[in-house]
Amino acid sequence: MTSIDDLASEVMKGLTEYAELADTAMKKAVRKTATAVKNEISENAPEKSGRYAKSWAAKKVKENSHTLEMTVHSKNRYQIAHLLEHGHAKRGGGRVAAIPHIAPAEENGEQMLESLIEKALS
Repeated sequence: MTSIDDLASEVMKGLTEYAELADTAMKKAVRKTATAVKNEISENAPEKSGRYAKSWAAKKVKENSHTLEMTVHSKNRYQIAHLLEHGHAKRGGGRVAAIPHIAPAEENGEQMLESLIEKALS
């Protein structure tokens, strides 16, 4: 016969195992999404010399046993990211057209992360 204490212990053990699996699945989904967003930005970035597209990286910002935070950024061309994404005024008048390449990748990344998490937890 099983006692209440044994049952409670087994339930807690099962919940702890599930939480560890969920944490691992979430971290894997975050890493995969960050890499996909970086790749999409690089592929859709404007190409003059190719240095801007190659400057994008996915970097781990913070990680502990339950969370992982990553950022996608331009390592050495961050000054022009906003100008290329939104367009800008020219020195002699007129405007340079916007080339949206960051916002679409961000939206796709949100959907991808949501999908990966749902799939991992089901």
